Parts: sequence; C-alpha cells; structure tokens
Amino acid sequence: MALGKYSRVDGRKSSSYCSTVTIVVFVALCLVGVWMMTSSSVVPITSDVTSQENKSEMKTQPSEINSENNKDAGNGGNSNNMVDESSPSDEDKSKQFEDNPGDLTDDAKADTSLNSNQEDKNNKPEETKPEETKPEETKPEEIKPEETEKTTDKRQEEKPEEKSEDEKKDNGEDKSEDGEETKRDGSKNESENEVEKKGDGEAQTEGKDSEAGDQENRSDDSEKKSEEASGDTKHGQIEEKVEEKKDQSSGEVYPSGAQSELLNETRTQNGAFSTQATESKNEKETQKSTGTQNVYSWKLCNTTAGTDYIPCLDNLEAIKNLRSTKHYEHRERHCPDNPPTCLVPLPEGYQRSVEWPTSREKIWYHNVPHTKLAEVKGHQNWVKVSGEYLTFPGGGTQFKHGALHYIDFIQQSVPDIAWGKHSRVVLDVGCGVASFGGFLFERDTLTMSLAPKDEHEAQVQFALERGIPAISAVMGTKRLPYPARVFDTIHCARCRVPWHIEGGKLLLELNRLLRPGGLFVWSATPVYQKLDEDVKIWEAMKKLTKAMCWEVVSITKDTINRVGIATYRKPTSNECYEQRSQNDPPLCEDSDDPNAAWNVPLQACIHKLPVDSSERGSQWPEKWPARLEKAPYWLLSSQVGVYGKPAPEDFAADYEHWKNVVNKSYLNGLGIKWSTVRNAMDMRAVYGGLAAALKELNVWVMNVISIDAPDTLPIIYERGLFGIYHDWCESFSTYPRSYDLLHADHLFSKIKKKCNFMALVAEVDRILRPEGKLIVRDNVETLNELESIFKSMKWEIRSTYSRDKEGLLFVQKTMWRPTEAVSIVYAIA
Repeated sequence: MALGKYSRVDGRKSSSYCSTVTIVVFVALCLVGVWMMTSSSVVPITSDVTSQENKSEMKTQPSEINSENNKDAGNGGNSNNMVDESSPSDEDKSKQFEDNPGDLTDDAKADTSLNSNQEDKNNKPEETKPEETKPEETKPEEIKPEETEKTTDKRQEEKPEEKSEDEKKDNGEDKSEDGEETKRDGSKNESENEVEKKGDGEAQTEGKDSEAGDQENRSDDSEKKSEEASGDTKHGQIEEKVEEKKDQSSGEVYPSGAQSELLNETRTQNGAFSTQATESKNEKETQKSTGTQNVYSWKLCNTTAGTDYIPCLDNLEAIKNLRSTKHYEHRERHCPDNPPTCLVPLPEGYQRSVEWPTSREKIWYHNVPHTKLAEVKGHQNWVKVSGEYLTFPGGGTQFKHGALHYIDFIQQSVPDIAWGKHSRVVLDVGCGVASFGGFLFERDTLTMSLAPKDEHEAQVQFALERGIPAISAVMGTKRLPYPARVFDTIHCARCRVPWHIEGGKLLLELNRLLRPGGLFVWSATPVYQKLDEDVKIWEAMKKLTKAMCWEVVSITKDTINRVGIATYRKPTSNECYEQRSQNDPPLCEDSDDPNAAWNVPLQACIHKLPVDSSERGSQWPEKWPARLEKAPYWLLSSQVGVYGKPAPEDFAADYEHWKNVVNKSYLNGLGIKWSTVRNAMDMRAVYGGLAAALKELNVWVMNVISIDAPDTLPIIYERGLFGIYHDWCESFSTYPRSYDLLHADHLFSKIKKKCNFMALVAEVDRILRPEGKLIVRDNVETLNELESIFKSMKWEIRSTYSRDKEGLLFVQKTMWRPTEAVSIVYAIA
C-alpha cells in the first residue's frame, strides 16, 4: 500500500518535473539564440588564442572605423546607430586605443602593419565580417555639403585624429582624378600612394611603410592626447601646424604622413626651389673665387706723412732714387707697385667739416692742423689762426685786399673774359689756398685749382677743406692729366712757374690745354716790376708768346693791390704758325696726339689747330648754361656713343637718365642731407650726366674718366663741367678726407678684373671724409662683397637695392679707425 501510494505520487511528480525541465531548456535555448544574435553584431567571431585575438583586434578596429566613416559619407550621415554601438562612450573609445598597443610585441606590431597594408590593397579582410569591414565606395556627386559637415563633426567627436583625414577629403585629396577610391587607413598608406604615383617599386618602399606603420601604432595614444589638448579645428580650415610623431626610444620628432609628402617633394627639388646644400656650395665657391671668407683685417698706415698720406706723392723710396729733381720730378707721381690696403689715421680732434659757404671763410683747425702757412703767408691774407678755426680773409699774394675785387678788375680789363658766360671752365695754376677759384663761384665759374705738395704746407688740403676744387699736381716733366683744348681761361697769380725756360716747354703745355681763342691771365712781378731778373723774364716772355702767336689783349695795373696783369689770347687758326719766319717753337708731328695726357712726357712744340668746322675746337662752345644740356656740335650721328646709340642720342639719353635718377632717388629717396655735401666725385663719369643733373645744388663734381674707358672727358668740358683722367689701380692725387660724396657706377666690378680690389676700397676710405657718403651701382655679386667689406670697416649701410642682378649700395663712412698699425716701408723717411 505504502509502495503503491508512493508510486502514484512519484509518477505524478516525475511527469511534472519533465515538463518544467523541457520549458526551462527551451527558454534557455531561446535566450542563447537571442544572445548569440545580439552579440554577433559587435564581437567578431574568433577561435584563436589570446595573442591571436589581440592581433586580430588591432587589425579590425582601424578597418571598422574607416568603414564606418565611408558609410557615413555615402549614406549622408544615416548610420548613427552603428556609430553609437561601436563607440558607446568616450571612456570605451579611450580604452580601445590604450589597451591594444601595449599588448603587442615588436614582431607582432610589424606583422600587423604588413597585414594591414595587404588588407588595404586587396580590400579583403581576413577575420572580420564583410558587411562590417568592407568600406563602401563613395562617389563625389553623392556627398552633400551640409551632410558632410554633420558627419565630419560626428567623426571628430568619435576620433580626433581623423580630422586631418576629413580635411583632406573635403579638399579632394582622398580621390584620384577618375573618382576611384583612395586608401584612408592612415598616413602610412598615403605615403605609399604618393610613392606609387612617382613610379617607385613596392619593394623599395616596403621597409619604410612597415616602419611608418609601427610608428603610427605606437603613437596613437599620444596623438589622441595631444590633439584633445589643442582643441577642435573648424571645418574647412587646413592646419598649418602639421602633426608630429615622437619616437619613444630616441625622442626625436618626425613629420606625419602629410608632411612627409612635402618633405619628399622638397628632396627632389621640384619646381624652382633649391636646397641649402646647393646654395651653400655656390656661396663657398663665390667666396673662394674672390679670395675672401668675409674676414677682413684692417690696420692703420704708419707713414712719415701720417694723417696727410698720399701714396703716389709720398713714395719716399722712389723719390730718393730719382736721378734729378731739377724739373720738380720729386713733386710728380711715383706710385708704389703694391698700393697700400691700410687705412689712413684721422687727425686728433677731427670733426665734421664746416658746411659751405661758411667753409670758404673758416675751417676747423684740428681737421687740418697746420700753422706754418699762416706764419709765412698770414700778412698776405692767405690764412690765419683764430682760436679753434683757421680763417681765410680771401686774399692771396696778388690780391691782398680780396679775391672778388681782383676778379672784377680782370673783368674790367678784359670784357671778353665774361666770367660765367664766355669763360665757364678755368684752370688756376699755383693756386695757393684757392681763394681765386673759391670766389669765382660767385660769378658762376668753375675753377680747377692745382698746386704741388711742397713747402707751402697743405695748401691744396686747405682748399678742399674749404669746399673749393683742387688737386695736387705740378708742372714738371709730364703733361697734366687733361685733354687738349678744353679750358676757357688759364690763370697764374705769381705761381712761380718758369714759363720761359727750355724752349717754353711749360707754357706750351698751357697752350695745349687752352681752347682756341682762350685767354691766359698772368699776374706776376715781371709784368710790373723793374728788377733785373723780372725784366729778363718779361723780355723772354714777350719773345716766347709772340713766337707762339699769342695775342696780347691787355696789360693793366691794379692800383689797390698794386699788381700788374697781362692777358693773352691763343689764336683760332693755323695762319700765324704758317707765316712765322722761324719754326720755333716747332710744330708738333702729325702723329703727336694732343689729347694723350697720361704719363706722356712734355715736348716743346705747338700742336696745330683744327681746320674742319666739325672738329672739336674749331668753334667756341655755347654760352653757359645752354652748353650744359646741348650736345656738342662735333658729336656726329655717324659716331657710335658709349651705350651704342648715335652719339648725340647717346648723350641726350644719358642726361635724361641721370636727371631721372637724381630727381627720383638721390635728392629724396636716399635720405641725403645735401647741405652737408659740397665736394663730390663721379668716379666713372662717362658724359658727366650726374654732375649736370646736380647743377642746381651748391655742389661741384670732379668727373673722373678712367684711362681704359672711352675718352669722353672732352665732352664733359664742352658742357661747362670739368674732370680728370685717372687710373684707379693707383691712388688719386688728393689729400685724405677730401670728398663728401663719392659715386661709383660699375667701377668696382671692372677694377676687380684688373688690379687690387682691396686697394681701391682703401683708397675710397682715404679720400672720403668721415660721415661722407658712397653710392655704388654695380652687379649684385660685387655689391654683396662690398657690403661685407664696408661692414668690417664699421661703415653704416644706409640702403641696398637690387633687381635683375644689378643693384645699388648706399653707405656712410664713420669715425672708426683700427687700433693696430702697419708700417709702409717705402713711405717712411
């Protein structure tokens, strides 16, 4: 009973238990199915060990993100659910980038990078579902601007490093020209594509791609942190600051993928860009060719002449070896074979020169600290010492009561002289302190004053310091450095020149220089004194001048100055020469060129006068100032000018050029205070256009024509200007600190090919006053070298300009002098 009872009960319970188990199992299976369906869309199916799972996860995550981005762009931003599921929060996203790199070994990372490259090329992911990893192809026409902007903002929130990729996409950089899809798996693939575009083989870039992939995987976390710190970037902007990736082992900084492409292009020197290596190599070769390395060492010249050193006149060694000094050979030029490259010292207490016209009456004593002339000639009103000044009353040996009275007296005696009109260019021989020429400026007359460097201590230096044109020269054994038939009037006031000796050789030199019909004004004791010596000289002069066919125009006596003046006129034709009873002085040979004047020995002969009406000297020039602007009558269109045009057109073009330069640049553009400029020199003058353009200023210009340049100096004189021949391989015949402004137009580049370049620089420093200005126009190579040199001399670089390999350099000399000195052996007594 009991057994059966229990059997019934157990039977019922067993049937109920089975039903319950069946239901539970069914529900469990349903739950498992639901769970499996739900989890399959998020978790990739894997069947490998932990290390393999990590490796697969590393390959899947970038692929998923790129796939989702492409889907977003293609669907107009309608895949937000997938984005939310794969990136539920910033925290999950952060963990996703933090965990993976740390779990990988170096070998695994390298393998991952290679596998990732292969996946990108084939678009066939190995371990992810096709619908989850295969990027959908996006066509340009399907992207709407507003939808792209929304999707971009969403991607920036999801992954900050993707923003540079979106910017590239917005700029069309992730599409090829035919619209095909471009890889977007990171900078590594972009670099690979760039290499492929250039035609390089895959095998050549595989190692670099692998290394770039390693760098990218290792630095994902640091990239994310740095980009979050820098803040959001507005859509459409291209970042100028390129991302940098740091090598964890070395700490060096490397450019990201985009910057790598730019660097690759730079390395190939695309376009017009050069490299620093090329530029540096060229500069080194240039410096080597000039023999300098931008290192210049300057020393003071130690000479007997000291602060007044003139290299070609103070060559004491050459003077000591002269066979004779009878004809003033020791006052002539004796240039050293190796011109000095040292700098002449300044007088103690030197200061900026007194400005014109005050300087005509007084100068600073310390600038020319010589008192001997004041002691010897003070009673004749040459110069006097007055405190810190040297004063000039305007007198001279023949005009104690002032030069202006003397000048006007000559005009009254010889009305034809017509100062400033008929007589514009004058030569004053034996000028003393040049008061005659200084006051002729009042009559609009330009005077070239010359005197030797002799016992009349610093007389030419006084003249230049006063702002009066002058050079150191002597009438000795050689012709003066001027062309024939250029001076309207020549003046000699007790100049102590023995005109009558040796067949009248010295007076015949004046005849060469004097324009046909020009005047010689001689104010000397033989004219008015009756001493035996004076009478003999006077008789000799009467005979000589008659034989030379000079006409006596006037012999007068100035009662105020108590001096007599004799004035002569040179003939205008050869008729008188042909009618002479004796050929004495003889006529020069036809082969004798009267214009040859550089180191040419004097000859006691008379040069014939021009016969042809188109020849220079056959007519008197136009009156001043008309002669300044008008081309000389003897410039013919059949002649070719310096610049290649017919000569008259060349002349006119040159004048227009310099007027334009002066008016638009020199007067205002360079910032020159022209009241401080009195003595100027055009070191390569050509037609004298610069001097002509400056005619309205209180400036006189010494126009220099190089001996190896076209001989245009006669044209300059014909214009009513003056100048001199010179060889810039030698020093100029002037004292130190003579000029306020030097102008060199393509001179330095020519000298550089001919002789000692640095000697010319030292010469420029010698003749230019402290605070004086130098304007150089030349090629850029020469200007760059000069700029470095002048900087080493502590000169102030005021202005530089260049265009088409030509340029301008404007510099100003300072008071700086070096401390060390070098002895010039040939200039020490």
